[in-house]
Amino acid sequence: MKTLTKLVASTALLCAASLTAPAMAADLRIGLQDDPDMLDPHRARTFVGRIVFTSLCDKLFDIDEKLEIQPQLATDWSWSDDGLSLNVKLRENGKFHDGTPITANDVKANLDRARTLPESLRKSELASVDSVDVIDDYNLVIKVKSPDTTLLSQLTDRAGMILSPKAFTDGDFGQNPVCSGPFKFVSRVQNDRIVLEKFTDYWDADNYHFDKLTFLPIQDTTVRFANLRSGSLDLIERLASADIETATSDEKLNFYPVTGTGFQSFTFNMTKGDKDSFPIGHDKRIRKALELSIDRNAINEVVGQGIFTPAYQAFPPSSFAYDKKFEDNGRDIEKAKQLMAEAGVDRVAFELAYGNNSTTQQVYELVQAMASEAGFDISLRPTEFAALQSALKESNFEVAQSGWSGRADPDGNIHQHATCDGNLNDAHYCNPKVDELLNKARAVSDQAERKALYDEAQVILRDELPILYLYYQPWPFGARADLEGFVAYPDGMIRLKNVSLPE
Repeated sequence: MKTLTKLVASTALLCAASLTAPAMAADLRIGLQDDPDMLDPHRARTFVGRIVFTSLCDKLFDIDEKLEIQPQLATDWSWSDDGLSLNVKLRENGKFHDGTPITANDVKANLDRARTLPESLRKSELASVDSVDVIDDYNLVIKVKSPDTTLLSQLTDRAGMILSPKAFTDGDFGQNPVCSGPFKFVSRVQNDRIVLEKFTDYWDADNYHFDKLTFLPIQDTTVRFANLRSGSLDLIERLASADIETATSDEKLNFYPVTGTGFQSFTFNMTKGDKDSFPIGHDKRIRKALELSIDRNAINEVVGQGIFTPAYQAFPPSSFAYDKKFEDNGRDIEKAKQLMAEAGVDRVAFELAYGNNSTTQQVYELVQAMASEAGFDISLRPTEFAALQSALKESNFEVAQSGWSGRADPDGNIHQHATCDGNLNDAHYCNPKVDELLNKARAVSDQAERKALYDEAQVILRDELPILYLYYQPWPFGARADLEGFVAYPDGMIRLKNVSLPE
């Protein structure tokens, strides 16, 4: 009830604002599906946080709409012949939001923090890094323990974001971030808004055309879309599938569909209880029975309106690591009941926690109804999104939604989720053979060889099912029709270079 009250209040404020203060080109208002967790890239884990970071914190590298590596703070790079040293040259006009220049020593401080901070969630992404050596103010060498073909891709995201070392040394960076991107932090009201303003000393400031960004978390997709249609928002992410037809027929709006690189899934807490008190966490036959009870096509048709492509693996069809042979034939209630009988259970009860928004509510109500036919009694626990992330991190759950926004390199979709020490291995699943295969895939440059290793790992993961994939995550955006220059990227990030609104 508190959440609903906040939504209503927030919506009323937005609507009132739209009546008294028409949108100006200097201010862009972006509707988010959830409220980000902490604004510290090394400790954060939410997708919406990455959207904010894209404007707040520059990275060493970025990607383009084809997922190809592009320069950002790094202007040039090269690998040594043995693949053990990455030579990086920095741009000489980069600055932090406090006005100080960005040097190789600052990059070293960031990579070392991301690798060693006790609560860092970037450790597994940078596990191959052995040392970072500064050559001079604008040149450094990142040395790896063994060849790592995934490192550049990791450095296009939070592991490669460069923060002010003074800010993360002197205070709580998550509450007062000082970064290096085109916009700098102004204020935050939890569950209400995050405000950034243009950083005029940014190295590419001429190509950013908004004086202020306001990110507004609105979990209810209907309310979020209504605020876009009324003009209270200029751009929204994750337009609900039920609103696509309306968005495409409204001359005042543009619809930007894009197939993402990530997935929606749920994770089993495999360390909770034992086979008697929590059987689904300790018997793969029961997990398989649950999977066989779910009709992914129904989720796609009923909730996704055709854009929730069924997923059975971590890799989307666009990835070279994807293999159709890992797709199942679909729902099979009789086989599910047979597996339950083999496991010695009649009915199995568990709680399923998920991020509280209208889309996930529909998805998991469908899952609940379908699974009941096979003998599962699921109690649903809608949870504020940041609280869900904390529950996953602290293992305070039985079964929980665990969506992933996806990465350009397949390693980013699987390694940290499925290896024993992976920072996002919320299931606490551990199989040394899977670790061996996924670590080896990081060291191989030939795609065919890498795919063979991923295939072998997937055979094990499909058998043991620590994660149950539901569908590939699409990133449908809705925007004002007069928003110019916006491009929807497969990673779901909002990049505002050359984006503008008319005066």
